[in-house]
Amino acid sequence: MNLKPGVGKTTSAVWLAHALHESGLSPLLVDGDPASSALRWSELAGGFPFPVIALPVGDVHRRVNDFLGNRQAVVLDAPQLEDHPRITRSIMRYAGEWIVPVTPAPIELDRMAPIRGEMADVQSLRAEPARSAVLLNRTNRPDATRTGPDADAREALTERGFEVLDTHIARLDLYAQSFGNPVQAKGSAYMDFAEELIKRQDEV
Repeated sequence: MNLKPGVGKTTSAVWLAHALHESGLSPLLVDGDPASSALRWSELAGGFPFPVIALPVGDVHRRVNDFLGNRQAVVLDAPQLEDHPRITRSIMRYAGEWIVPVTPAPIELDRMAPIRGEMADVQSLRAEPARSAVLLNRTNRPDATRTGPDADAREALTERGFEVLDTHIARLDLYAQSFGNPVQAKGSAYMDFAEELIKRQDEV
């Protein structure tokens, strides 16, 4: 989830769902965006090897389990908070882990403050608190930063109280141009992302 569009939410959700599938789990991908980008992606790609459902509604948290069956994981693609707050907050009420894709640009980092407020508001509605973490997305080459991909962004987010995942997603055409195409997550950063999330869940 994120406040605004264009940060890689749908790309992250689709690649993560494929990585979970390739890891041996059985995911359900829930497209909560009224634009239905994830669902359209699956149609253009000839179908994904797991179900994709469209639920761009304000009571997602009450309806997801009707479609869950024996699925072992649910990936929810949330729309931007600034335009669809009811849907995104409902998704946040359901999801046990909130992932915020962020590009390491000053303007994007500056927009993180309102997200903390949204998180606090939704946490108060939950029986148990959700975990949350930032996924650095579209990071630059290692040689373009001092101590690894966009170390300044990681440090700034940490200082503002955000947990930043170890995994980061590099700025690659492999991901940027993947919409509508079949996805193979093996060997990609999204497989590392899935493995990190599974480890975090095991710790819970």
